[in-house]
This record gives sequence, structure tokens and C-alpha cells, in this order.
Amino acid sequence: MFKFLARADEQVDDLTVPVDEQYIKLTSEKIEALKGSKLADYELKDILGTGSFGKVRLVRHKKTSSIFALKQLAKSLILRTKQLEHIMAEKNILAQLQFPFIVQFFGSLQDEKHVYLVLEYVIGGEFFTHLRSANRFPNDTGRFYAAGVVLAFEHLHDQDIIYRDLKPENLLLDNVGYVKVTDFGFAKRVDPTIKTWTLCGTPEYLAPEIILNKGHGKAVDWWALGVLIYEMLVGYPPFYSEDRMALYQNILSGKVDYPRHVSRQARDIISKLLTADLTRRLGTLRHGSKDIRRHPWFRGFDWNALMCKKLTAPIVPHAQSEDDTSYFDEYPEEEDDAAPIHASEQELFRDF
Repeated sequence: MFKFLARADEQVDDLTVPVDEQYIKLTSEKIEALKGSKLADYELKDILGTGSFGKVRLVRHKKTSSIFALKQLAKSLILRTKQLEHIMAEKNILAQLQFPFIVQFFGSLQDEKHVYLVLEYVIGGEFFTHLRSANRFPNDTGRFYAAGVVLAFEHLHDQDIIYRDLKPENLLLDNVGYVKVTDFGFAKRVDPTIKTWTLCGTPEYLAPEIILNKGHGKAVDWWALGVLIYEMLVGYPPFYSEDRMALYQNILSGKVDYPRHVSRQARDIISKLLTADLTRRLGTLRHGSKDIRRHPWFRGFDWNALMCKKLTAPIVPHAQSEDDTSYFDEYPEEEDDAAPIHASEQELFRDF
């Protein structure tokens, strides 16, 4: 249940908008329809992306004709790089989430060489591509997309999940131009009274407490939101340097330079999110994420309409069909070179 920004003469805490029941019903029906499915039950189509652990491919479920994105990961590589715990955590966390601003998980399967995650196909492609095409966004465009991330993080944090990998490459745009958070490889469920210590995330988006190995919690996601807002409005991250150590020094110094076109309200919310002192960082104070939604940068923003997807997005993809891949780069088909694993190692994937 979410509480949204109201007009000045209204009580914020009186406004609540739940996740749409129809959305949950349709999602649950799709999940049920895919239970027990195997790779042979899907028609394999275009490759949508590749990475160090595998690839993501467009697929069509033969029985229902529904379109999905299939994330394929090589078991041998998962074991060799000691990523089994992260992969299992990603699958288990995604399986517990049904939220319109988070890419939907529909099921998992495996064969001798690979594990697969069946995910929602988000047709508008990577947010990164749209941002780079524009170079930088106008204030209202940045505000719209930042708001979607705020609601996604609120939903995660309410369930004691920290995301830890916000960046433009991990956001997608759906068919009506709304943002969806994807790639939960670094996400973790944590006891709010206990810090976690893993060094993970994208260097430009790391909070100071991660770099200093002080232990961290949900606050790192709000720091990353500040970096994202800056990058959307300016065109590059606030602490950027090609030298990794210089980048970390820039983050620890906390000095942010603002071009003249960045509004006073935008500068204020960015600076309050990019605050090293956790007792002062926006999103971590007594009212939590409500302080972000109440900030003057969001004044007049209709959170209720955003949640119900009644606002017209600044960028609306123009897809020709439900399996249109024009917003993704083309990738050549490559021979599968995943190494087989021993029978005893297969047991490690029993619960996938």
C-alpha cells in the first residue's frame, strides 16, 4: 500500500493507492500457465542482449502464444565465478515481487547446461539507449522517470530488499513508456537492523559507505537515485572519472558541480540524496521515502495517476507488434559453448 503526495491542503497519509488487483490477477494467471514448462515449450526468437553470464532472448510460449524474455545463464560459469548464491537470490527475490515498475518474473527452468528465468518482455528497450539518444532530459522528463524508480524502491524496501544496482542500463521502458527496474543480481533481502558488507554495484553509482566498507543498507539505493537524477538532467554522472581511484575520491569528496540549466529544486533533491551522512540523507529520515515524494522537485506531481498509469509518458515506444524488437540492438546467433558440469554439481541447482 502506497501513500502519495497530496495538494498542500490535504494530508499525505490519507492517500493510499494499492497495486491494481487486475494486474495481480493477470500476472498470477500467467505464472500458473507456465508452471512445469520446459525449454521445448518455447519458440526461440531474437537475442535481446548478451552479457558475461549468458544472454536474454525473446521467446513465445507455444501453448499460450504469450511473449516473454528468457534469461539464459550457463551453469558452469555460475559455478566457476562463485555466483550461485547471487543467482538463487535473484530468482527467489523476483519470484516474490508483483509490481508494475519492476520487471515481472514468471518462472524458471533448467537443462543440463543452463538455468533460465522467464521474464516479462519489456518492449521499449533500455532506458540507457533513450537517454543517450537525447543526451540529457528536460526537468519534467527526469522527474517522471525518477518517480517510477522511487515507487519501485519503496516497494522493495517495504519488503526489506535492497537493490544495489541502479543505473540507466538496468531500467527498461514498457509499451506505454513507463519505467521498469530489471536485473536483480545484486539485490538482497536484509534485516533492517543489520548492515551488509558486499562490495557490489556500478562504480559511478556507489555510495560512500560501500566504498569505505562501512557496511550498508537501504540508504545506498537513495544515493544511487541522486546519481540517476543528475545523469538524466545533465547527461553524465556527477562524479565521473575514467580513473577508478579518482572516481572514488570524487564520490568521497561529495563535491557536485551543477550546470546552469539544472533548476534550484533539482539541485536541492540531488544534494540531499547525495549526502554521505546517513543521518541526513533524504529517504533515510523519520518519514523515509515520503520525504522524497514530498520534496519541492515533485511539487504538483500526481503520484496517484502514475501508479494507475494515467499519465502520458515523455517517451512512448511505437512498437508494431507484441514481439517487435526494434528498440533492441541486433545480435548474431552464436554456437553454445557452455561447458557441461558434473552430476554432483547438478545437485546444487536442484532448487532452481
